Amino acid sequence: EESGLIRAYRALLEARTLGLNLMAFIQISMDRHTPERFANFERHVAACPEILECHLITGQDADYLLKVIVADMDAFQSLLLERITRIDGVTGVHSSFVMKSPVNKTALPIL
Repeated sequence: EESGLIRAYRALLEARTLGLNLMAFIQISMDRHTPERFANFERHVAACPEILECHLITGQDADYLLKVIVADMDAFQSLLLERITRIDGVTGVHSSFVMKSPVNKTALPIL
């Protein structure tokens, strides 16, 4: 802990028991690639508890990849249309829904 190798301790909760039954990945395209536009987007998505991860990516048509979890399709629609697409600069979204997660690790590959 003192060396900084251990950042935090967490409990892994069972999403379905909490009523969180729908996981999706959303690719986000932005209109401008400026530090201010990216900072604004990142600030907004950080405030959404349904967004588990946000990654600035390369090699795709998208700029960001979000991992989200919600109760159902109605909750997903609300998150997408009332919050994510209303963020200044968002010009495109592409959603993929998770059907199964055969590998879902939290441990890092310490060799």
